[in-house]
Amino acid sequence: MTGEQVVSRGDVRLRDVEDADLEVFLAQEHDPEAARRSRFPPREREAFLRHWRTRVLGDPGVFVQAVTVDGELAGNVVAWWDGERRFLGYWLGREFWGRGVGTRAVALFLERERHRPLHADPFVGNAGSVRLLARLGFREAGREREGETEYVLMVLEAA
Repeated sequence: MTGEQVVSRGDVRLRDVEDADLEVFLAQEHDPEAARRSRFPPREREAFLRHWRTRVLGDPGVFVQAVTVDGELAGNVVAWWDGERRFLGYWLGREFWGRGVGTRAVALFLERERHRPLHADPFVGNAGSVRLLARLGFREAGREREGETEYVLMVLEAA
């Protein structure tokens, strides 16, 4: 035994989002470290639920999947239209960070979400997210600033 710790990635799966999942997503959005890394301010409960029920689940142009690990809800992956561009985003609970869950979940999602080019815009300080997207074939296409916050514009082209 070398003393190395082996981290199990678990059984990562995608499924349709259920209304009961929204409370877990809300709690994940309110995690202070997640909000800091994403530069996404947490919303009040009613605004969050309204957004998810109308603009995510209620929009036929949005494709969203819940991420589970060994049957436990871990987060979500979503694709949506912003004007003429299709974007990808994902959010995982902190207990699932650093275990390969995000890479596996987004890879599974990309097998189902076939639209290309597909864009992403992680906060420049979220190096883990930038690395994850690069590992899956996204390339940096520039930077964008919104107020004091800088984002990395990334794109996944057709194969």
